[in-house]
Amino acid sequence: MDIDYLPWTKSAADAERICLRDEERELTYAEVSRRSAAVAEQFAGAGIGRGDVVAIMLPNRLELLIGLFAAWRLGATATPINPVFTPNEAGYQIRDSGATLLLTVATDAEHGIPVISSDELRHTPHATPSEPSVAPDALALLIYTSGSTGHPKGVMLDHANLTAMITSLVDAMGIGREDHSLLVLPLFHVNALVVSCLMPLSVGGRVTVLERFAPTTFLDAITLHRPTYFSAVPTIYARLAEQPEDLPVDTTSVRFAACGSSPVAPELLNRIHERFGFPIVEGYGLTEGTCASTLNPADGSGKPRTVGRALPGQQVGVMSPEGELLGPGARGEVVIRGANIMRGYLGRPEATEETIVDGWLHTGDVGVIDEDGYVAIVDRIKDMIIRGGENLYPKEIESVLAKHPEVLEVAVVGAPEPFLGEVPVAYVVTYPDATVTVDELIALCRVELTKIKVPTALHLVQGLPKNPIGKIDKPALRQALSEPVR
Repeated sequence: MDIDYLPWTKSAADAERICLRDEERELTYAEVSRRSAAVAEQFAGAGIGRGDVVAIMLPNRLELLIGLFAAWRLGATATPINPVFTPNEAGYQIRDSGATLLLTVATDAEHGIPVISSDELRHTPHATPSEPSVAPDALALLIYTSGSTGHPKGVMLDHANLTAMITSLVDAMGIGREDHSLLVLPLFHVNALVVSCLMPLSVGGRVTVLERFAPTTFLDAITLHRPTYFSAVPTIYARLAEQPEDLPVDTTSVRFAACGSSPVAPELLNRIHERFGFPIVEGYGLTEGTCASTLNPADGSGKPRTVGRALPGQQVGVMSPEGELLGPGARGEVVIRGANIMRGYLGRPEATEETIVDGWLHTGDVGVIDEDGYVAIVDRIKDMIIRGGENLYPKEIESVLAKHPEVLEVAVVGAPEPFLGEVPVAYVVTYPDATVTVDELIALCRVELTKIKVPTALHLVQGLPKNPIGKIDKPALRQALSEPVR
């Protein structure tokens, strides 16, 4: 199996092509290979070898990717850590992963393991680097889930998982050596690592890394660097949609943008398309499936309100609670099978066995597949609201509210109620200068939804809480509703 997303696998003809760039520097494939060899030598001097785990706690920057490649040269595993984690949060991931070295900004980090500062990374090896041999079954990444249902779990992804995922995406998206990715999502998440970085590198493309997202600087970066695609989450598209119509920006280089991680209203996607001129391709997947399992066509010809069809090399179905695969139009749990499915959760065999059954990854999402194979996600099983014995899906209510032209973002959660168990409550963020009222939005719901689905309360808010990867933090909203709604 060829592992072609590694910089040192490129031919001599590609060695001088631009590989990685940030807002100040650019490195060729040859330079990235040399620097990763130098840092691998540094890691080896700190005791890192095959099977060890290197923790990398850095903001989006080239040193993070160089450290990742260096670990892989040695047959080691990398676990990227959110750089804004508290010492307690970072310490948990370091201990749980079994990391024996930390690459970070501060040299005074105290986690009981050796620390290398990103400022101390070598650029040139002291000795002639040995030819790296990366095994497909070597553990590549330990990506930690967000932990919304308890302690975060380490998702084990090997190089075979990454290769299967990248091959599938390159095929589906039509990515080639002239493609240029603008990376803006955080690199402690698998989406940024796979879709925005490793995928273009696998075909000799290039990557420009932004440290963080801000609407105007992001749009300036598109104008300056001329990327051909980027991947983002709904929150980013919502912020872009807020920008003034007369803001000068040249997006003609972008042939498509990808969107994933959480449901997004078609109205928002259409607004971005009309405003900036490129289609947004919605997909769906889990960290446990190495990022993506379905995708709409990259030319924007997919079906609205779906997340596309199964990617090449993967099977996607819906399953009943009894374990039966259901036919078109039936509602059930979305399940996935393919070479992209994780090896399991680190140190949690019971959780692994509950999640992967007979080769099928159980996602916890409710979905429907139509006759053409397009998947529509109805909701999270755990987000479902049970009102007086009736199952209500928040996404259905959110979709109605999102139709209003002045609604930017919306989240619906269940609030405890002493007689009915739970009732739906909505939180809505509007566009700047919007004049819509609570009564108008409730009236819209009454027209399009049965009575039990109409929110019992609707709050106009300045913003919605987000988790570290930009998803709306519904557990935080539910926590705020711990008092019964009457």
